[in-house]
Amino acid sequence: MGTFDREEAARLQRHLHSHLPSDPALRVKTLESLVVERGLVAPETLDAWIEAYSEHIGPKRGAHVVARAWTDPDFRVRLLEDAGEAIKEFGFEGSATGHLKAVENTADQHNVVVCTLCSCYPFALLGMSPPWYKSAEYRARTVREPRVVLAEFGVTLEDGVGVRVWDSTAELRYLVVPERPEGTEGWDAARLAAIVTRNSMIGTQRDLNPEAA
Repeated sequence: MGTFDREEAARLQRHLHSHLPSDPALRVKTLESLVVERGLVAPETLDAWIEAYSEHIGPKRGAHVVARAWTDPDFRVRLLEDAGEAIKEFGFEGSATGHLKAVENTADQHNVVVCTLCSCYPFALLGMSPPWYKSAEYRARTVREPRVVLAEFGVTLEDGVGVRVWDSTAELRYLVVPERPEGTEGWDAARLAAIVTRNSMIGTQRDLNPEAA
């Protein structure tokens, strides 16, 4: 009879678990299999929704709004005055973009958004919210020590740059309009949209990289 090797058993267990998806992923896969098996939804419909949020709705919608604001001064004014009304020109309006306010980063002002509830997130413009955005720690720490939190995201602000934290609610959501980076003069809106990131529209990124296009 072989002897039990505790260390070898632990190693095998770690190896097996390293090849399994996370618990949330397993639950999602199980639910997906069940609804498809019971005929509640077609696999093609699920694929279409995933593609919509990853390729179309995602942060790409918000990026096009920002790029338009950079290239169209009149639209920029309308966006800052009434963002919910301005984005109707794109056909993006809906419950997730209702009561939307755009706030603009400048050379001496940086904006960052936190959220009281997950429903505050304008997912029709930014796609699904990242896990850290929904955490109580992110909201509490950003309100209390915004510069420290921003530094953890790689955003180091000079002393002369002020920080304003906007707390989204179900009645009022926010979209940060980042500064247009230098070296993008003459670019069209489509090329500009390619460098706008989700985090820059939340405010946890400040400097956009023109080479990303």
